Amino acid sequence: MTKYNELQVEANKSRKRVGRGISAGGGKTAGRGTKGQNSRTGKKLRSMFQGGQNGIQSAVPKSRGFKSLRTPAQVVYLDRLNDLKGTVDNFKLYEAGLIATPFHTVKVILRGELSAKLTLKTQGASKSVVDAITKAGGAFEKTATPLPKGAKEAEAADKVTK
Repeated sequence: MTKYNELQVEANKSRKRVGRGISAGGGKTAGRGTKGQNSRTGKKLRSMFQGGQNGIQSAVPKSRGFKSLRTPAQVVYLDRLNDLKGTVDNFKLYEAGLIATPFHTVKVILRGELSAKLTLKTQGASKSVVDAITKAGGAFEKTATPLPKGAKEAEAADKVTK
């Protein structure tokens, strides 16, 4: 009995050369069968072609307009920031339950009043929000969207803290 690792197998099997005479084994029709559109040379049909009838492509409607692949910014309203203090960034907003994930763009929009003095570090804020923050004695700093740490980076960070 032959062992699996002792089999004599070629890595790249050479392709069958058809249309080289009867004795070669793939002569005459060269594996195309007889007659018809598919047996002819130069046959190149579209993937959706159905013999001249407009089958599936006329059944499916054309999609109009434009679909953006960019994920929209997560919106946080200014009056929700009154409970927070100090430096407010994506992670602090996430812990407070104001955004779904800290790794997406966040924009703060004006609604209500701001009484707390804080430093806002997000990806965006409307002009009216920046004015309201500076009026309350705080500051706005535009930052890049934080990237999630990879598994290796997280392990390295854990080892440093231990």
